[in-house]
Amino acid sequence: MRSNKHTVVIVGYGGMGSYHGQLISENPNLEVAGTFDLLEGRRKASVEAGYKAYESYEEVLADPAVEVVLIATPNDVHKEIAVRALEAGKHVVCEKPVAMSSSEFKDMIAAADKAGRVLMVHQNRRWDEDFRIIKQMHESDTIGALFQIESRVHGANGIPGDWRHVKAQGGGMLLDWGVHLLDQLLFMIDSRVTSVSSTLSFILGNDVDDGFEAVLQFENGIKAIVEVGTTNFITLPRWYVKGLEGSAVIEDWSLTGRIVTRNRESEHREPTPIRAGVGLTKTMAPPSEGSTITAGLPPAAELPDGFYSNFVAVIEGTAEPIVKNAEVLRVQNLIEAIFAAAEKNEVIKDFDTYGV
Repeated sequence: MRSNKHTVVIVGYGGMGSYHGQLISENPNLEVAGTFDLLEGRRKASVEAGYKAYESYEEVLADPAVEVVLIATPNDVHKEIAVRALEAGKHVVCEKPVAMSSSEFKDMIAAADKAGRVLMVHQNRRWDEDFRIIKQMHESDTIGALFQIESRVHGANGIPGDWRHVKAQGGGMLLDWGVHLLDQLLFMIDSRVTSVSSTLSFILGNDVDDGFEAVLQFENGIKAIVEVGTTNFITLPRWYVKGLEGSAVIEDWSLTGRIVTRNRESEHREPTPIRAGVGLTKTMAPPSEGSTITAGLPPAAELPDGFYSNFVAVIEGTAEPIVKNAEVLRVQNLIEAIFAAAEKNEVIKDFDTYGV
């Protein structure tokens, strides 16, 4: 039985930092050795939570008992904190988005490779059950081969406070929520993105986007629509997907949803025209009785143990990372293409690093 745990220092003890503390406490092979934060109130909160509050980052790096640095700061300082930790011989877990640019992330990867240490990005929403249900449907052709996937998160509370309003610190919804939705799609769909178009929303008057819409076309024929909104008082479904044999919807994280598929056993009958507004239509009439089958959502695709269990196995050399840096870099390139498509009002092509 293990007698020693891998020690972690959390850099940035705000909302996400304290959340990571809870996650780490649930893993029997990790423990929080302490925290470092520039703000006195957060250092005090750290001590009240039972952690040591380091007085400086230099003290963290100089402590030989510290094996892992977890970065939960604003996005603009991720690179500096990570590179210094790696050069000091520490492993690094970094919150998303990993960096302000793909160039910065490449520098972080190079530092990890040179130091022979692990750098992993906390793309935790690969484990979300709603996503894993869609992933299972895609892998199993539950409603036939998928050809359109719509992934959305909507809220009406605007951008959260503090630095997320500030462009220089990596604020905005594309970097905050978009990075999760895009990571899920690229993790699920084994195909190159051939083009992307997008628009950013600045309804709230900030210098960062309060939402965005992006349309991705994959080489294998799948079209994905990705949307994040913070001014939506009526929300659209979390997922809406179309396959060659049916459609599926997941309304929200409570997993309210259903699938409707073609009933191959029923006799084909032409739909009965219905009155639609001031006209008649057969095209938009509901399917004839018995021609479809409605069912509940299928079980979720299985993933190995959670992020931190996988991280422990990686630093111990017994597993490959579920969140690979090449995959994170691919998401970073896609984010940059979405920004460029919106700024130029163009369809952006030839940016995806799939297969490289």
